Amino acid sequence: SSGACWTAADPHTAAYAVVTYHTAWLKAHHCAAFMAATMSSDMDNTDTVKIFYEDTVKNGIAVLGPDVNESDYRFVPVDARTIRYGLGAVKGTGQQAVECILEARRSGGPFVDLFDFTKRVDKRLVNRRTIEALIRAGAFDAIDAKNGGDPHRARLLASVGIAMEWAEQAEKNAMQAGLFDMGPAAEEHAPQYVEVARWNEKQRLMEEKTALGFFFSGHPFTAVSGEVRRFVRRTLDKLEPSRDLQLMAGLVTATRTKLTARGKMAFVTLDDGSAPQEIAIYNEVLEAEKGKIREDEVLIVEGK
Repeated sequence: SSGACWTAADPHTAAYAVVTYHTAWLKAHHCAAFMAATMSSDMDNTDTVKIFYEDTVKNGIAVLGPDVNESDYRFVPVDARTIRYGLGAVKGTGQQAVECILEARRSGGPFVDLFDFTKRVDKRLVNRRTIEALIRAGAFDAIDAKNGGDPHRARLLASVGIAMEWAEQAEKNAMQAGLFDMGPAAEEHAPQYVEVARWNEKQRLMEEKTALGFFFSGHPFTAVSGEVRRFVRRTLDKLEPSRDLQLMAGLVTATRTKLTARGKMAFVTLDDGSAPQEIAIYNEVLEAEKGKIREDEVLIVEGK
């Protein structure tokens, strides 16, 4: 009977083995193409994209940020060791909006600045929410850098409203000129950007996380790591089982609670940029220290 059971299960086992072999071969020999396809397979799930992205980086593949002049809808390999982030993986975009952007780029060439972008895309598909998400994700950074130094995402975000209003007015003027056949429409001069204070690194990364679902271009813990590492020397990826108390530090990225026979306990995910670790906090400590547990803030923990 054991032979019959093995025969029945064998085709499935063989099939899984073949898929595993093919997957491993592709990842080993065509890593950029394979990981680009893998990240593209579930772009709506940012948690999954984050896992695949971290695996991509660990395999020595560079991932370039989203760019309205360079990115496609999906993740695409630029070369054997580089992938370009897909615009479809930015929260608040969607395939129709991205296809509209790509068509405007194909027909009119690269976008010059934010005002040129809003003038050329269909605002019914590429709405304000989409443009703001792309700015938060850094998709306008390369354009902004060409037009005047370091990218200024705060200024771009503050200027979205007037950019869209100007583009809509320019369209109306062009329609009126065509309707009354008054010759070429007068050239529309784009307004000036709204000047606001730059975001600091933490705010930039938080806005980026809103658009992408995770910290892409850096990690907020880096800003305090120099101070923290003076007394919490071990990174989270270097933790080892021990009966002794250990100091741990990281940014609180998630919290969840659970009711047990001993009362409420919390599970807090710490992330120091090296690896996330989930910390269990029991009722007595939770009640006394819950005010210190704040998402996206640094937490120092002593525990086993």
